Amino acid sequence: MPKVLYEKRDRIAYVTLNRPEAKNAIDPETDALLWQTWQDFRDDDAVDVAIVTGAGDAFCAGADLKTFIPPRIAALTARAVRDNVATGLGGLTRGLHRIYKPVIAAVNGWALAGGFETALACDIRIASERAMFGSFEVRRGFHHGDGGIARLVNTCGSGVALEMLLTGEPIDAQRALQCNLVSRVVPHDQLMPQAERMAQQILRNSQIAVRSAKETILDVIGRPLDDQLRIDALNGWSSPDPEETEALLGRFYDKTDAGRAGTHQTEL
Repeated sequence: MPKVLYEKRDRIAYVTLNRPEAKNAIDPETDALLWQTWQDFRDDDAVDVAIVTGAGDAFCAGADLKTFIPPRIAALTARAVRDNVATGLGGLTRGLHRIYKPVIAAVNGWALAGGFETALACDIRIASERAMFGSFEVRRGFHHGDGGIARLVNTCGSGVALEMLLTGEPIDAQRALQCNLVSRVVPHDQLMPQAERMAQQILRNSQIAVRSAKETILDVIGRPLDDQLRIDALNGWSSPDPEETEALLGRFYDKTDAGRAGTHQTEL
């Protein structure tokens, strides 16, 4: 079986890490397959949203400590470190992080180390009640280097980041929800249905607007307020396709659209 399963159905790309015997740890082959997968997702006009999850009882235990990490440590020349800046773990963490199609993480179990970084690199995280999140790298002599620190601080704040990364202790799904690390926690057997429902909610919208919104969010993180407001205005008012927007407004005028204020339900 491939170490990464990749399926496409109804405009959704399903990406499943498939090394359950190793808690879906990312070895060099899996890393290469993930790069190929995310490049295909980026370039395929037939898919607009991705859902990533893990086979078995783990989301991802991070980079494989036997086959991935030792060669990297042994080759830590200044040139190798500099080149690695453009090539994060699995591509999504760094290198392919500017894909503007939304990516949903369906976190089914342990998201640890580089697996935690992979979950953080996704746009929306939905957690099974069994999910656990952690960073044990400090126990092994190093720390996150594929976006984990930056994204954890941006998402949860420095206090949560300091606690998790300095103690090396994990948090469960409910604590993750309290920390704003995940959007919601669901019963384990509802994880994929809920992720698919969220994907469908995204798909019913203008994909031009969705991708521009994601781009804008990535662009404003960490900038001064005046810069944020400028980017917000530039991207927001330059994003519409006039023909599409006129058609969608027509539905509003005819009262045939979903998501109106008042008593109207927003059904899929």
